[in-house]
Amino acid sequence: MRAVIQRVSRAAVTVDQILVGAIDQGLVILLGIHRDDQQTDLEWLVEKIIHLRIFADGQGKMNRSLLDTGYAMLIISQFTLYGDCRQGRRPGYSTAARPEQAEALYDAFIKAVQQQGIRTATGRFQAAMAVELVNDGPVTLLLDSAKIF
Repeated sequence: MRAVIQRVSRAAVTVDQILVGAIDQGLVILLGIHRDDQQTDLEWLVEKIIHLRIFADGQGKMNRSLLDTGYAMLIISQFTLYGDCRQGRRPGYSTAARPEQAEALYDAFIKAVQQQGIRTATGRFQAAMAVELVNDGPVTLLLDSAKIF
């Protein structure tokens, strides 16, 4: 499971020009699901993200987590995080999970975040979405449950 994590001051996602999810301060998570991902990948990633100390404390040092701040999370499914561009000019997606598996793990990820008391907003699975955000910092991090980076 892969995530691009962006600290934001605000973010929104629309489908067909209709707002489907929005947050103020918090994190935008672009979430990719690998064909071999299991519940343990999901649990590791949720725990890692909600405890990342990437929000400023009173001295301006990145020392507070999403749990510490009470900020929200906007979660967007993005299979292209498993696009392989090493050969040719068209990305290959053979390692991305099939839609049925990916949707189940995406929904489980959202529920796991909500169970931690985090306010969430989401995109729409398999929809063409327009995501707008104001990256705060900017702070952008990459996580992979296989720990390849």
